[in-house]
Amino acid sequence: MKRWLPALLVCTPLVLGAAPALAAGNAKAGEAISTTCRGCHGQKGISPNPQWPNLAGQNASYIVKELGDFKAGRRTNPIMGPQAAHLTPVQMENLAAFFSSLKPAVGAADPKLVAEGESIYRGGDRATGVPACMACHGPEGKGNPAARYPALRGQHAAYVVAQLEAFRSGKRHNDPDKMMRDIAARLTPQQIQAVASYVQGLY
Repeated sequence: MKRWLPALLVCTPLVLGAAPALAAGNAKAGEAISTTCRGCHGQKGISPNPQWPNLAGQNASYIVKELGDFKAGRRTNPIMGPQAAHLTPVQMENLAAFFSSLKPAVGAADPKLVAEGESIYRGGDRATGVPACMACHGPEGKGNPAARYPALRGQHAAYVVAQLEAFRSGKRHNDPDKMMRDIAARLTPQQIQAVASYVQGLY
């Protein structure tokens, strides 16, 4: 339990200060406008391209946050920026409700990376000050909807690697209080690969 304390201290202030409101969209209305989204993210929210994220089962509040960030330019992507630009807040909530209602992906971790990935995910790295991922993303990788932390279970490892590298370099900077940028900066490339593979196998 003691090894998780630093991670809990990192996340607790953010959870307590997070807005309590969760997305409350209409899943049927979201499905009706999701055709373009499903072209990349899959008909059932599971992307056929590992560079694009699975949205099935993702926390609705997190999807709303990210769509809002893409629209406002706080998160940049040449595909998602234009896609989010025309969405209204209600449409964002409806899309989020639809994708969050779908069954999450079931992936598999690389057996060679499981031990290291699990160690980081569940215990962090005390030597470098990396907190346990599960303190914010949950023991089963389901995330924290109230704090708008994403579910990671079953997410494509390649996508997770890309996002951690983007946080590490500062290219992605829409994390509250630089939390993910600070954590990713302390991870080695090998640790990034290991933890990404591990969460791909979580379900």
